[in-house]
Amino acid sequence: MACLYDLAKTLRSKNAGPLQVTFDVMFATQALFDRVLASRAISCERISHLYAVPESEVRIIPYAAALAIKITIPRNVISGDPGDQDIYGCQQHLALGSIDIP
Repeated sequence: MACLYDLAKTLRSKNAGPLQVTFDVMFATQALFDRVLASRAISCERISHLYAVPESEVRIIPYAAALAIKITIPRNVISGDPGDQDIYGCQQHLALGSIDIP
């Protein structure tokens, strides 16, 4: 078993406008991409739980041609609000990286 950080070539987060954060999970090989998808470890239910957002608002889109998975969730705090601790959304991927992949 390995965590997503160990398997992904690139794992990053960023704003997708002021109301959403998007995660890019990219892999170096088709085998790694297939392994992660087949594991079903990245699910709307798990992302919802990790980030405390409604499961119905989690979007997971695999892009086979790019060996990538894009995940989009609503921000808990609007970008730039006084309570926002990550205005660019660039530090939100940490919890995602710890997901164990069989």
